[in-house]
Amino acid sequence: MTPRRRNWPLFHPLLSKNLSGKYDLPDGRKENENLALYTQAMKEVAARNNVLFVDAFTPSQKWYKDAKEPLTIDGSQLNEEGYKKLGLLLADQIFGNVSPAATANRQLVHDAVMEKNWMWLNDYKIPNGVHVYGRRYDPYGPDNYPAEIEKIREMTAIRDTAVWLAAAKGTKMDIAAADKNTKVLPAVKTNYNPAKNGSLRYLSGEEAVAKLKVPPGYKIELFASEEQFKDLAKPMQMSFDNKGRLWVAVMPSYPHYKPGDAKPNDKIIILEDTNNDGKADKETVFADSLHLPIGFEIAAEGVYVAQGTNLKLLTDTDGDDKADKTEILLSGFDDHDTHHSSHAFTADPSGAIYSGEGVFLHTHIETSYGTIRASNGGFYRYDPRRRKLERTAQLSIPNPWGIAFDDWGQPFFAETSSPDVRWMLPGTVLPRYGQATHKSIQLIEDKHKVRPTSGLEFVSSRHFPDEVQGDFLINNTIGFLGTKEHTLQDDGTGYKSRHRTDLLVSGDPNFRPVDLEFAPDGSLYVIDWHNILIGHMQHNARDPLRDHSHGRVYRITYPSRPLMKPANIAGASIEELLDNLKLPEYRTRYRTRRELRGRDVSAVLSKLQTWVSQLDKNDPRYEHHLLEGLWVSWGMDKVNQQLLKQVLKARDYHARAAAVQVLRYTGHQVPDQADLLMQAASDENSRVRLMAIVAASWIGKEKGLPILAAAKKMPLDEWMIHAYETAVAHLNGENVKKGKEKDDNTNLKGAELALFNQGKKIYSIEGYCKTCHQADGKGLPDSGFPPLAGSRWVTGSDERLIKLVMKGLLGPIEVNNKVYSGQVPMTPFGGLLKDDEVAAVLTYVRNSFGNKGSAVSPEKVKQVRKRIESKKDFYSSEQLLKEHPMEKR
Repeated sequence: MTPRRRNWPLFHPLLSKNLSGKYDLPDGRKENENLALYTQAMKEVAARNNVLFVDAFTPSQKWYKDAKEPLTIDGSQLNEEGYKKLGLLLADQIFGNVSPAATANRQLVHDAVMEKNWMWLNDYKIPNGVHVYGRRYDPYGPDNYPAEIEKIREMTAIRDTAVWLAAAKGTKMDIAAADKNTKVLPAVKTNYNPAKNGSLRYLSGEEAVAKLKVPPGYKIELFASEEQFKDLAKPMQMSFDNKGRLWVAVMPSYPHYKPGDAKPNDKIIILEDTNNDGKADKETVFADSLHLPIGFEIAAEGVYVAQGTNLKLLTDTDGDDKADKTEILLSGFDDHDTHHSSHAFTADPSGAIYSGEGVFLHTHIETSYGTIRASNGGFYRYDPRRRKLERTAQLSIPNPWGIAFDDWGQPFFAETSSPDVRWMLPGTVLPRYGQATHKSIQLIEDKHKVRPTSGLEFVSSRHFPDEVQGDFLINNTIGFLGTKEHTLQDDGTGYKSRHRTDLLVSGDPNFRPVDLEFAPDGSLYVIDWHNILIGHMQHNARDPLRDHSHGRVYRITYPSRPLMKPANIAGASIEELLDNLKLPEYRTRYRTRRELRGRDVSAVLSKLQTWVSQLDKNDPRYEHHLLEGLWVSWGMDKVNQQLLKQVLKARDYHARAAAVQVLRYTGHQVPDQADLLMQAASDENSRVRLMAIVAASWIGKEKGLPILAAAKKMPLDEWMIHAYETAVAHLNGENVKKGKEKDDNTNLKGAELALFNQGKKIYSIEGYCKTCHQADGKGLPDSGFPPLAGSRWVTGSDERLIKLVMKGLLGPIEVNNKVYSGQVPMTPFGGLLKDDEVAAVLTYVRNSFGNKGSAVSPEKVKQVRKRIESKKDFYSSEQLLKEHPMEKR
């Protein structure tokens, strides 16, 4: 009797194609040796178990040999042409080599399958699943998401029918008509109360300008608004190209597609001021039909853009400023929370793209260098020339919407959900999955902490006053609505900062500045998301007041100083481009390096050699010019090793530190990388030594540990010690040993102490209490988040406090003699926390931050929950005080 064949086939991966000549990728030889062994082993296992075995390894060798164009993206991942060959192989091997039955209807079937696939994927891997199934489902998700899931599955079933009709009968189904018979979604009611939160009126662009205030000497004007350009709806990120045009990513589909709506049509648009009057007068749509482009970066080869789980490259092949080719480069980014997914792109001096990622996410991306795994907050770095992705930092951060590099190429970031700005470098030690690296020291002084922030930029413009050069600017979108300016100064190994001024403040409650960048003429541009509603836990994701049409761009100038003549970049000669690198403006040099990366490599490197040799050694910026030259060669993926060694010995430690960063990423070309890092680990300057510590963590245990041992022979300050300890632990395959937590000052004991300890953990969950009220309980008054420390709202009536936490708070509240407007409601936690969890966190806050109050029992919470279960809306402070008058001091 012949044993029955199992239904599920074993499928073997394809050969790894050598594309190292094109992208400086691994050549795949070692991988192919291993794949050949796996092929044989799987074939034997399949035979023993009577399982169909599909060998893709052997035929792919012939595919790659015969193909005139690449069949893979990066040697290991198939492109569209590669998948066509694989699809045919699978069909023939699994179903038999027979003639296709629906050849005449091939395009009709293809279109139907793609339509079904799009709808199915928006159910199976729904963007923003955190609202649909996850930790943000309560308290609002039950109002709409069960119905949305039911509807999208009905719509997917319709599209499945359309596939079969196309294949069997060549009939195109009217899916729009069929969709009308699917589930009718329930209406979602807003919980926004104009009487408590503010007016529902949107100001016009010009009216909004009148509400914007800048310091004496500055001027702000409207550059563009949705009134002139309807596509300027919900702008998220912007960037100037080499021609001086402003590119803006807009996403009116935010927070994500709703079943029954038209498919998302988010865009990347180009705005131009063709008559130089300071206002946009021309719009070009570079790309449309996008869905949540939360990060993009312009490059010589096209535009890199975040698209859900994918990183895509959009290319304009015919020069008409419209993308006509799309290539998926990487897949596997988690978009379970769409505003936490890989976002806020910016390039380092080599052209590698940095992006941020927020908490709650778990990303797994297959690359030709191995699988990149990431959990919770951190940063990625993607090198286009090597097609290489790394998890450059994994940190305990909420959602970092702001990455910027200073004049010497040092990376900084804004945490966004917290008010912090930090130097990224100390946290870029080789990470371990699931472990957060120490994130270095917070730079913002306490009295100017605001949240949530979005957008980070250094002042580098001769059009702005001399004294503000090198300051950093950061936007904020709740409470304080505007842009804060802070100084940045060297302070030993690291930096220190102080608040200089509020560069921009708006009196319009709908103003939401989310990105900013200096233009080629030295003026500063700010984009405004512009929305009545802000916040994710305070309102339903489908709240009808979530705006999908407004957006503004503003321009800040300093009229008493002349605007700069924009440098010639697009189409300029290589010699002129190299001379641009001497200009003071960081953004001019940023765009110039981008232009050079699109030129012939050998021509650039040849002229670079001449340019470097002719630099004036008496120029105060001589060593910075050398560094710029080094960065150019790095960006061409042909690092000038002679120049690298020269800058490693520069007199200025800023240049030496920057050169170590170049050395970190060029070990595939620099044979004596470890020896050079060993020298840097003994540098007289501690910042250079820190750079060597971080770099050593990435080059393997055998080479890295001796470098770390050399660094330890010299003092390790607070900026260095955590990087050193993490590097040693991770190179040894271990987690960093955690120090003993500081004991809390509380007199609670027994069950009450257990509640306190449980509450401490709940308080610190991202998006819960600590996010707004801060770890010290002092809140963020400038952002409208009141303190818990010393508040009678906390230490007074426990029933009043339970009600407030269970149902949330809408409208103004007076705390410690200060009135907070309450524009953003306090999240109701009744659906998020169980009785014992509410009791725990309230016990914690009543006995922390200097507070001394009685513990709250789970039984008391249970009783109060029962009494107020019929209440469906927020409490106001007036309601609570009427039921429970405030205690006298």
